[in-house]
Amino acid sequence: MRRLSSPKHEHEKHAPKTLRFALITVSSSRYAARREGRLYTDESQDLAAAMINERGHVVEVRELVDDDIGAIRALLEKLLEREDLDAVIFIGGTGFSRRDVTIEAVKPFFEKEVDGFGELFRWLSFREIGAAAILSRATMGIARRKAVICLPGSPNAVKLALENFLQALPHLIYIARS
Repeated sequence: MRRLSSPKHEHEKHAPKTLRFALITVSSSRYAARREGRLYTDESQDLAAAMINERGHVVEVRELVDDDIGAIRALLEKLLEREDLDAVIFIGGTGFSRRDVTIEAVKPFFEKEVDGFGELFRWLSFREIGAAAILSRATMGIARRKAVICLPGSPNAVKLALENFLQALPHLIYIARS
């Protein structure tokens, strides 16, 4: 008797083994420091790059952008045109302060929103930090067959997201391109 493989296993078999990422930090203070020639650190982006590389994926782009809707949209537009990228991760600007505009800048590009990502991210955050988890507007969507992910700027948030969701991205990319 012939065994049929499940659709899940078929998708996993055809999913890309190595994903190519762009990491974008959204930060007015770091952007100002760079513009003024001052040194700045980016622990969250460094952590994201290390975690992505450790899992056999590649970081093609590392960039910094100001908390400005126009600047974020212009950069995302350029990244979505690139054929050598599978996912764009924005780090920062996902809270509720007046300067936090990453979500407003990025969401109009979404063709489909991955609702479960934000819900599960906040649930996992709640288990670690309690009710303050509601202060995150972390989200993910598909834009031009790429995953676009918006994460809070803290290293703990980046670590939580990548530890729990990175393994699902190849499957998501495969489905988005089908």
